[in-house]
Amino acid sequence: MDTNNDKKFTVVLGASPNPERYSNMAVNRLTAKGHPVVAIGNRAAQIGDIPVITAHPALEQVDTVTLYLNPTIQREYYDYILQLHPRRIIFNPGAENAELADIAREHQIEPVEACTLVLLSTGQF
Repeated sequence: MDTNNDKKFTVVLGASPNPERYSNMAVNRLTAKGHPVVAIGNRAAQIGDIPVITAHPALEQVDTVTLYLNPTIQREYYDYILQLHPRRIIFNPGAENAELADIAREHQIEPVEACTLVLLSTGQF
């Protein structure tokens, strides 16, 4: 059984209101498992009870940033991701980025090439 200590505050970058998008599924599954989520996308929208915002708010105690952006678009988020000081960055399929992974390691952030949905479904999140 999950306890509050198991909840991982997660920022979903590239969140989409389209229910067929993996980022949308990830927001829904993260919240279903009780993980606090901030969803950031390129336009304001809603995924269930979670607003998709376009701002880059200052946040504290971020455990995970999970990326659903291609590497070119990720560049505009590098500084923002670093200022969040997450424990790890999950590079979902299609978001793999050796440059950002190297930058993450330099800042003691663990880069993980994996699928958030698979990690959640196998209890490895």
